[in-house]
This record gives sequence, C-alpha cells and structure tokens, in this order.
Amino acid sequence: MRSYLVNLFFPQACSACDTLLTDNENYICVRCRHELPLTNYHFDRSETITKIFYGRVQLQDATALFYFHKENRVQRLLHNLKYKGKEELGRVFGNWLGAELQESSYFNTIDIVIPVPIHPKKLKQRGYNQVALFAQQLAKILNASYVDDVLLKSMNTKTQVFQSKEARYQSVAQNFYTINLSAIDNKHILLVDDIITTGATIEACALALKPAINSRLSIATIAITHSIFR
Repeated sequence: MRSYLVNLFFPQACSACDTLLTDNENYICVRCRHELPLTNYHFDRSETITKIFYGRVQLQDATALFYFHKENRVQRLLHNLKYKGKEELGRVFGNWLGAELQESSYFNTIDIVIPVPIHPKKLKQRGYNQVALFAQQLAKILNASYVDDVLLKSMNTKTQVFQSKEARYQSVAQNFYTINLSAIDNKHILLVDDIITTGATIEACALALKPAINSRLSIATIAITHSIFR
C-alpha cells in the first residue's frame, strides 16, 4: 500500500526515456530493457575490447553491457547515474551484467572486483563513486571479494569527454597508484568502470595494478562507445 501511494503522488520515470513507470517496473521501463543495445561480448569471448589494448595491457577477458552512442538511451542512463544522484542504477546494471556473466564460463574464476576509483574531493562532492554499486553487485554475484582500498586516484582531473585520445591518455597516465599490492597477488582481478571511451583510464589503472605478482586481469564496464572502433 505504501509503495502504491508513493507512486501515486510521486510517480517515477524511466531513467532511460522518462516514460512513467508502472508498479512492476523499477528504474528502467520494460520497453527500454528490451531495446537497449547489448554487446553480448561475454557469451562468445569476443576480442573486440581486448584488441583495443593489444601491446599496452594484457587482458584475460573483457566485456561491456551496452554500446554507447551520443544522445541514445545509454547516454541518458549513464548521465543519470553519474550526475543526477541515481546511484541505484549501478546496482541495476550490476545485477543485469552479473546474471549474464554467471551464464558465461569466461568470468567464473574472478577472485577480486576492483572499481576504478574517483578522487576523494570528487567523492565528497558527488557523495558516491558511480561504479561502486555496479562493482559490488558483480562481486556478490561472482562470489568474489570487493576491494576498493588497493587502487587509488591521486589527482582530481576535470572531465575528459571532449579531449582527444592522446590528450585523454596524458591527463590520466599518472593519476592512479596502488597500495598493499600483496593483497591481490596471485588473484584474477576484474577491473570495473562505467564506460570505455578511449581506453586511457582502463590502461592507466591496469598499469598501476601490473606489479601484482602472478595476477590476471579482466575488465567489465557498463558501456563502451562505438567511436573507439574508428
């Protein structure tokens, strides 16, 4: 009854298309769930993402839940997650991708899930790391440990949305560092972020994690932009 009254007086809208949600819908309407552009990389062990990092970072497996295009519903979802306080979307995406990874045999040896960190100043301003709940849900579903105190960010950089690939890499190359690396020695690590745009952030984080002894690295993101393939 309480839920009904809340929805009656404060109706919730789909975070992807702004359509009012029905009582049986949460955060994303059924239509959008069916029409969002899924990559399905994790079902056929696609090398689409790993090829982006050839010669730079050695990855065991890599996947993303959605394809990202400018001004599509995925962009709206990520904008709401990151800038509009809709932190719970991270949990929705974590449950979605986690359920699919359970059906895939390529991510069943993950030991540790590590979110790409944000700077403490930005964390204080925003109130949350937009990939934290996503990473936590993946860790829970994959029976892995969630670790957010090994990979850290040293600089509070400005948005890199409009930067070139080269400029973006230069701006993040020295931004990440690690402590207590022994905690992830001999582990299969899943590095998690919201979106792969140029690959610069993932590369910088992967290189920071590289000194971990005998570790293996895979990555998973909410989305990947098509512009990276051009």
